[in-house]
Amino acid sequence: MPRQNTSPSDYPLAVLQQIERLAQNIVIARKRRGETQGQWARRLGVSQPTMARIERGDPSVAMASYVMCMWLINQAEGLADLVAPEKDHAALEREVQKVAGSAVRSGVSRKPWPVVRESRQPSRVSEPQPRPPAGSGNAAAVAAGLAALVNSDAKPHAGDSEK
Repeated sequence: MPRQNTSPSDYPLAVLQQIERLAQNIVIARKRRGETQGQWARRLGVSQPTMARIERGDPSVAMASYVMCMWLINQAEGLADLVAPEKDHAALEREVQKVAGSAVRSGVSRKPWPVVRESRQPSRVSEPQPRPPAGSGNAAAVAAGLAALVNSDAKPHAGDSEK
């Protein structure tokens, strides 16, 4: 087996805690189904000792083994969806800053982006703005702002002077 570049003892505490929480949830799911570690190990194609390591939250167990456990628990949910590009808030914010910065460097003036806040009162924005999904917070505002900025490149805003 190839040597790992990073020892599990060097992982950030938050990562280790997430793996431990995942392991606890796997144990609960297996027990609620009334199945043994041996039964799950056979279904996963791993040994019973490896299944025991998964349930202890051993970070050196192959990721595929953890993913297979999650798939056994809920086949309808996609693990890859957790890191889908539209959910990568840090990258979205960087892209918005990059686009906004290039607009400033090119001398294009734009209206400031509306601040999207969740409220029960109707918005008093004069132009219709896309509504973020409920509970999405700043990431939706950033994504909506990026989409509006990208889509508005061909259309000057009111008050912008055409050169």
